[in-house]
This record gives sequence, structure tokens and C-alpha cells, in this order.
Amino acid sequence: MRVFHTDSFVLPLPEDHRFPMAKYARLRERVVCELDEVVDLQLPPAASDAELARVHDPGYLERVRTGTLGREHVRRIGFPWSPAMVERSRRSTGATLAAARAALADGVGVSLAGGTHHAFRDRGEGFCVFNDSVVAARVLLDEGAVARVVVVDCDVHQGNGTAALCAGDDAVFTLSIHGARNFPYRKERSDLDVALEDGTGDTAYLEALDRALDRSFARGVPDLAIYVSGADPWQGDRWGRLGLTKRGLAERDRRVLGACRDRGVAVAVTMAGGYAPHVEDIVDIHAETVRAAAETIGA
Repeated sequence: MRVFHTDSFVLPLPEDHRFPMAKYARLRERVVCELDEVVDLQLPPAASDAELARVHDPGYLERVRTGTLGREHVRRIGFPWSPAMVERSRRSTGATLAAARAALADGVGVSLAGGTHHAFRDRGEGFCVFNDSVVAARVLLDEGAVARVVVVDCDVHQGNGTAALCAGDDAVFTLSIHGARNFPYRKERSDLDVALEDGTGDTAYLEALDRALDRSFARGVPDLAIYVSGADPWQGDRWGRLGLTKRGLAERDRRVLGACRDRGVAVAVTMAGGYAPHVEDIVDIHAETVRAAAETIGA
């Protein structure tokens, strides 16, 4: 199984900005240590200007490239501008596109980054600069490699940027299962939103997920699913507010990947968010997602 990483591109961040980025190198180390025999770890190409421009406003791309984003735009993204920030954002988007291409060839492909679902056409927010899922979908749709894509977003925060970018696009179906009272506080409208109350645990979550997957695939079987997994529905996450256990999250992964496998749908997996107090807990959850993907391709 091909797995794409971006942790070679480390952002020079102030101490209070480093935590969201710390998991990537640890995750790569875990994958190498525990899954080396079943994964082919690769460094992806950066998303090109032309690929990004299929989704994002040219003026926004220029401001990102040149470091001329306004102060409010930088604040909403959540970390300061630097050339490394631009390159890493491009590589993260490129990793999702590469994982999607691998999925179409092999059944499953994985990015150890991605899931930047809060990025809109003309702005970023919530640690998201470019919307990797939508860029990957649009590139492959425009190339004719796929005719229909579903984004299955299980990050605890609604995929508001993805919903806005894909509104009215019949070729991309957006499912977001998220915390009702969590960020973003102004939600966009996905094709299917499943908003869960604080404290929702494994049983209720998995039942809601099964119903949502059935409804999403009932609209028509896609050629490609992009699975935005997320470690932040975990009960110990600082910003999650849901009540899932690690076992429940592993079962979530198996159900999403199994639903795709059973329908013959290629699936590209991205990691998305995770904000537990101890980074190893985040890495545990993401590593199990990668393991579930490897088991799916071998099933």
C-alpha cells in the first residue's frame, strides 16, 4: 500500500504553534516501525499552481505565495506565514492527490497529512491553507479519471470549506459527521451533515455513521472516496467534545473502509485533526487508521 508523508517539511513555528504539527514526524516513525512490511512510504510531489487554481482564487494563491496575506487571514489560518508553510501546504495537498491516484490503481492510498477541510476558495482557517480533498477531486474529475467522488469527513469539526467549495457540484458528494456545538460555529451545508451532541460515545456514533454511509452511497456508487478520518472525536481530545474510545475510532475506520471495499470504491485516506494533550495518543489513533487501510487492501 502506498503511503505519502510530508514531515520532511518542518515549519519554523513559535512554541505555542508547534503542537498541531508535532504528530506528523511521530506518525511517520510509527508507520516505519510497525507497518514497514506492508507500506511503500513515498514523498509526494507538491501540488502545482494549476492544480491549486482549480479550486482556489488566484489572488489568494498569490497572497499565500508572496506572504502578503492580511493579519486577519493569518490569524484565521492559525500559524504564521513562512516559505516553509507554503511548501508544506502544497506538499500536503499533493499527498492527497497522490493517495487518490494510488487508490484508483491499488484500491487504497494513504496520506499521513491532509484533511485540510476548513480552507475556502479565497481564505484558509483552522490550520488549513489549501483544501486538499477538493483539489484532488477536481483534478481527477477534470482529467476524466473519475466521474463521481464522495468525501467522507469524520473529523470532529464540520468540513465547512469542503461543503462550500462543492455546493451545487453533482460530481462530488460531501458527508460530514461532526460535533454539533464545535468549531466552526457557523456551519456550511454539506450534502449530508450528521451533527452529534457533546459526549456522543461509540455505540451512538457508529450507528449514525452506518446510516450516513448507507445514505451517501445510495445516491450512486462513486469511483473514489476521500476519507477524512480525524483523531479528534476521541474522548480525550482537548477540542473534540465527543466521547469515542480508541477502540471505537478503530471500528469507525474499519466501517468506512469496509463500506468502500464492499462497493468496489477506491478510497484515499487522510489524517485530519487531533489535539489530545499527549501527542502519542494522536499518533495511536492515526496509526490504527493506516493499519485499517492496509488490512482493507489485503482483505
